[in-house]
Parts: sequence; structure tokens; C-alpha cells
Amino acid sequence: MDRTPHCLIVEDDREIGSLLSRFLSKNGLRVSVARDGQAMRRVLGTSSVDMIVLDLMLPGESGLELCRRLRSESNIPVIMLTALGEETDRIIGLEMGADDYVVKPFNQRELLARIRAVLRRTSSMPYNARSGSASVLRFAGWRLDPSKRQLHAADGTLVVLTSGEFDLLLALCQRPHLVLTREQLLDLTVGRAADPLDRSIDIRISRLRHKIESDPENPQIIATVRSGGYFFAAEVTAS
Repeated sequence: MDRTPHCLIVEDDREIGSLLSRFLSKNGLRVSVARDGQAMRRVLGTSSVDMIVLDLMLPGESGLELCRRLRSESNIPVIMLTALGEETDRIIGLEMGADDYVVKPFNQRELLARIRAVLRRTSSMPYNARSGSASVLRFAGWRLDPSKRQLHAADGTLVVLTSGEFDLLLALCQRPHLVLTREQLLDLTVGRAADPLDRSIDIRISRLRHKIESDPENPQIIATVRSGGYFFAAEVTAS
């Protein structure tokens, strides 16, 4: 069986798609290219895809619409390609569950590094090989399973998290009562330095609060430290 990671590029510009396909293929990835949402769905329906590189400016359904649809159906990691001035779209894309973004024009090696970082976090290798702990973590009635990458409520209901949300929640759970800056959390979850305008951590914190807090506007589990960052206020036990 071919275990080479499969990357799907959704890009309507034939030249960019072809260049990326050749570059990523030369660097150890199996690559498919789709020009729009319809072609993307055909690939997803016939192939196992490990990563999607999604351009926001597409004919027909926009990249934002496709990202929303993807998140309602799967947790396949998504890296968005955005134009330099599309900060609002980047924020919306992250709010919809994209794992990372790269701004056009971009360096191909930077994109490759981002893809590899996300694939490392979401690979199927045993979690203790990556983090040193595969214990199930329990907090405030919730159960977080690193090996299965699943979050369950007290009644056993599975709560769907994106890969970025899962990694952020795990990083916080493994460091309870420790104040972590946005820069530290970005390094722990994405493996890159923070851009001064990068709001991805704040957006994922907000999404997590809406999934695990009884009152997201008055959070009791993930607390904010003014000018400091965040800390995990709940007691965490491992089993």
C-alpha cells in the first residue's frame, strides 16, 4: 500500500497548480490537483486525502464556502492560499476551521514546510512518539484521547474538532495552570513563529470555548490573561 501522504491542491490557475504539483511531488508527496469545488469532491470521493491546499479565489463555490462544507463533513487538514490583502478572508477561513494559511505570492518551500508541519501533527503514528504521552486526559467532565484524536463529552458524545483545535486543546491540557503566550501556543501547535497580526490562536480559542464551555462569554476552563495569553484553569487527570 502506498503510504506517501496525499495532498490535494484546489487551485484554478493551471500554471500555479502545475508548478505546485511538480514541486511537492519532487519533495515526497503524492499530489492531485482540482480546479474547483466539483473537481475537489470527485477526488475526495475516489481517493484518501491527507491534506488540502485550498485557494480562496475559485470559480463557482469560493474557497471559504468549500472550507465551510469540508468542516461539516470531515476533519481533513486545510491550508488556505490567500492574496496579500485578504486579511478578512483569512480570519473567516480560520474561524471556519482552516489549519493554517499562506499568503500569495508565496515561497514554495514555505508552503512545503507548513504542509509537513500539519502532517506531522495529524499523522497516524502513536501519539507518545510525538508528545511523550498517550494517556487519556479528563477535565471538567470531558475526555480527550490523544491516540484517537477525539474529544468526548460527559455523556459520551463525540465532539468534532479540527486538527488545529485538537492540537491547541491538547497543548493546554498538558500544561494546566501555566500561562502560555500566543507565541508559545503557536509554536507548540503549528511549529512556527507568530506574525504580529496573526490571530489564529485567538480564533481557535474562541471556537474551543464555544464547544467546551457552558458559557463561552464567561469561560471557566480556558482563561484569558490580560496581555499575557491563556491558561487552562480546569483540573486535568490522566488515565
